[in-house]
Amino acid sequence: MGGTEVDIAVLADQLMPYLTAAAGAYGQAVAAKAQDTIADETVSLGRRLLQRIIKRGQSHAQIQAAITDLAQAQKDANAADTDDAVAALRLQVKKALAADPALAAELTRMLPAAEAPSRVTAVGERVAVIGSNTGVVQQGDNSITLR
Repeated sequence: MGGTEVDIAVLADQLMPYLTAAAGAYGQAVAAKAQDTIADETVSLGRRLLQRIIKRGQSHAQIQAAITDLAQAQKDANAADTDDAVAALRLQVKKALAADPALAAELTRMLPAAEAPSRVTAVGERVAVIGSNTGVVQQGDNSITLR
């Protein structure tokens, strides 16, 4: 990645939607054909990401076990177990990424480009912060709008 440090926690967060989608499909491979195009793309990318993670490093068994646990929890529709299984998979992914910076860089390149988040800082008393507006913004005590 050209010497740029990869924030493992951020990368793990970005990977999880794809990995959990792939784990769900892993648990029900036959149903994958019935998914819509967007879900197919997400599952497909998730599978490719999982394949890269599993093929590299010492964490193969731990990640495979976490995927199996997540797929089972999703199949059982147990929300608490699913949340725990997602957290366990995320932990194993973070460990794998921390142990292999080249893998972290490779996976970063595989992810779709994210839009830069907007950041606004409001300073002062009674400041209005607006991301987008098509109407009147009015502030102040006893203010009146005439139309």
